[in-house]
Amino acid sequence: MSEPTAEQTPEPVDNAGPIDNSLVDEAPAETDPIEAAPVKKSKKEKKKSGPVRALAETVVIIGVALAAAVLIRLFLVQAFYVPSGSMENTLLPSDRIVASKITTHFSGVQRGQVVVFKDPGGWLPAPGPAPGGLSGAVHSLFTFIGLLPSDSGSDLVKRVIGVGGDHIVCCDIDGHIQLNGKSLIEPYIKPGDTTDQVLFDVVVPKDNIFVMGDNRSNSRDSRYHLRVHDGGVPVKDVVGNVFVTVWPLSRFTFMSIPDTFSDIPSAP
Repeated sequence: MSEPTAEQTPEPVDNAGPIDNSLVDEAPAETDPIEAAPVKKSKKEKKKSGPVRALAETVVIIGVALAAAVLIRLFLVQAFYVPSGSMENTLLPSDRIVASKITTHFSGVQRGQVVVFKDPGGWLPAPGPAPGGLSGAVHSLFTFIGLLPSDSGSDLVKRVIGVGGDHIVCCDIDGHIQLNGKSLIEPYIKPGDTTDQVLFDVVVPKDNIFVMGDNRSNSRDSRYHLRVHDGGVPVKDVVGNVFVTVWPLSRFTFMSIPDTFSDIPSAP
């Protein structure tokens, strides 16, 4: 074999070995503009946004509360003002009472309940003109919302004596109302009062109720309207049954059906 000549140069040998990446400095990454620190609001901007946000929240809260009050008044309960003494001493003039609409809707009207109902026609004189001006508008608004009791002059409050089909007679030999043949002992009647101002013998028409005031000698009730439906009030005119007197606080009382109505015979 021939030996290499002087002119031949051996190939270089790489003795550096692999590059150690850990020794290489990496270039700093560019800052992502999305992840940049948020810009802080100035003190003036904070002062402006604070009251505006609080005002907006207050308006929303008031709006929700008023809407809830309207829904409650329309579908659940409604407050009323007692204008006369026809229900003494159960209710006194100027009492504030609350009637349940929802129980009347689902359970109907029961004997012995005190109910609020719309004038079925001719029971009340024509209401006077509503108060005008700003105060009248505010009063009407608050009444509609339910913040003030209704005093429209077109509502009445009486006690239900009979319902559709009941036979009612005034009176037995002791001056008591007879309901389906049973004499009613009525402890709610105003002390010293009687119930025989008008004598009658009627059968309550279907879907009607026969009502009387607890202050019998001072109540223009079904007895005085016998020519129309035998004094009956259409059930559809009933707003609700009164379940509590709320004002004045000294007269705060829950109402229930008197025991005298617990064992009335069925209508004939």
